[in-house]
Amino acid sequence: MKEKFVPALIAGVVTFVLAFPLLGLNIVADGLTLGLEGAEPTTLAYIALAALAVFFFQLWKENISAIAKSIPLPRKAYGSAAPRSQAQRDKRERLFTIIVVALALIWPFFASRGNVDLATLVLIYVMLGLGLNIVVGLAGLLDLGYVAFYAVGAYSYALLYQYFGLSFWVCLPLAGLFAAAFGFILGFPVLRLRGDYLAIVTLGFGEIIRILLNNWTHLTGGPNGIGSIPKPSLFGLEFGRRAKEEGNIPFHEFFGIDYNSAYKVIFLYLLALVLVVFTIFVIRRLIRMPVGRAWEALREDEIACRSLGLNRTVIKLSAFTIGASFAGFAGAFFSARQGFISPESFTFIESAIILAIVVLGGMGSQLGIILAAVAMTVLPELAREFQEYRMLMFGLMMVLMMIWRPQGLLPMKRRHMELTNG
Repeated sequence: MKEKFVPALIAGVVTFVLAFPLLGLNIVADGLTLGLEGAEPTTLAYIALAALAVFFFQLWKENISAIAKSIPLPRKAYGSAAPRSQAQRDKRERLFTIIVVALALIWPFFASRGNVDLATLVLIYVMLGLGLNIVVGLAGLLDLGYVAFYAVGAYSYALLYQYFGLSFWVCLPLAGLFAAAFGFILGFPVLRLRGDYLAIVTLGFGEIIRILLNNWTHLTGGPNGIGSIPKPSLFGLEFGRRAKEEGNIPFHEFFGIDYNSAYKVIFLYLLALVLVVFTIFVIRRLIRMPVGRAWEALREDEIACRSLGLNRTVIKLSAFTIGASFAGFAGAFFSARQGFISPESFTFIESAIILAIVVLGGMGSQLGIILAAVAMTVLPELAREFQEYRMLMFGLMMVLMMIWRPQGLLPMKRRHMELTNG
């Protein structure tokens, strides 16, 4: 214990030294001069508690790790009854999926408008997490510029409407195609890269797209962005008080009911839910196809994958292309939901959040990504008093997850086959 005390004390002091200037001091303006003042006592107490927590964790790290490893986790039994249990498990999974989707369809009609709007945002991040999961979780390619494809999808709808007057339903597949094309283009420079080098190149690609959108002012509007992006309609029925497009009819007038702005929010939620269900269905089918097996082979061992005769070029390009297409769908829906987009909506921090969703949920796990997206989006809204410490909490959560459960909340399940004697 004595030899651990000094390193633990140093870790606690370093935590306090780093946290106090960032959180314990506030910049105040006094006329033309700036000054510093201490933060509120509660903030200083949080800093002290954080330093003490780091000190005691470093002091008893081995004991904490031993306790965490001693927690029993459910284990699967494989044997002669595996095929039968697998069929039963698939049946229960289908039943569970149907129940969850049915509840999700009914829920917005009983929830408040704010909660439905928040749920729509969650579904956007679920779609983004599932798309990045193809590249990172299944193919094992670290992508730090995924937000670029998100931006391509969003600006595709905005620009196609602004210059050609195309509707959302026409632009939605086009946004996916444009984002997939950018993913295909990005795949070529990174064919021979892996690890940190791959991450740096993809990060640079994301920044190039953002700076291009910011500086190409005569086309994208630059920092001013693009506004007045119309919401999607339902077979020509708009959800505003009056129809904005010629030939369309307001939803409430068509059904002879009173106007309610909540109809628009519910419709956007249901549309996002349909897109997420479509994304899950397509990815699940791809995982069971040869291309999905090839992604997993590339992730596990690229050299072994090559020795088996698999074309690494095709595998990597397919992962980038298909993963980017779902970001394009999410981007088109995001621009329709917001009605306004600008380059500031597609910064690196968005890529970091999406990557954190994939890592926290479990590499390759669809259900884990859904849970992680809910946690990363809903929890900051529930604790608004900690809003300014959001990224600090994200970092702490990532560190704890890497120590306690590096495989994620719900790791990807793989089917096994075991041979028994006799």
